[in-house]
Amino acid sequence: MTRRTILILAAGASRRMQGRDKLLEQIDGESLLRRVVRMACAVEHADVYVALPARPHPRYGEIDGLPVRRVEVVDAAEGMAASLRSGIAALDPSPPNLMILLADMPDLTTGDLETLWSATGQSALVWRGATQDGTPGHPLIIDQHLFPAFQALEGDVGGKSVLANVLDETVFVPLPADHAVTDLDTPEAWASWRKKTGR
Repeated sequence: MTRRTILILAAGASRRMQGRDKLLEQIDGESLLRRVVRMACAVEHADVYVALPARPHPRYGEIDGLPVRRVEVVDAAEGMAASLRSGIAALDPSPPNLMILLADMPDLTTGDLETLWSATGQSALVWRGATQDGTPGHPLIIDQHLFPAFQALEGDVGGKSVLANVLDETVFVPLPADHAVTDLDTPEAWASWRKKTGR
């Protein structure tokens, strides 16, 4: 079976967390970062890359012992584009497609990631997680033909501009509940999520 390559974006500065690191917040006795990385590693035939801030940084220790390749993003302060460029450049060998997974999404499961991978049997350039009513979310899988466009991005932007150009070649894959759209990047979001889930 073809290897499934996953790039986890975990180099952000948590600027909206009022001094806390959102990826080090604890859920069920482990950090959000370790939880998400461990989930990705459980995907069948997965090769997992994790984009991290420049060393030294406590996030490195959080994923000790997990079978991943760490990608140091020396210019992480630039924003998400730097992580995308560094992550795609580090892929060895270059895969036919790539899952881009944000590290601050606690509701996603290994099953959700497997569901998205299963959708790649449909011809497209992008396969994107969505809610049941079709609201676009994450993660997403991009075809290798889009790698150059993602590597050309600059600044604190994701791939919105690239994705907007290929809407007619995008498959939206419904995931359970709000799994595809729940991300935690403020103290208020964390408090609301903990109240809702009891965790």
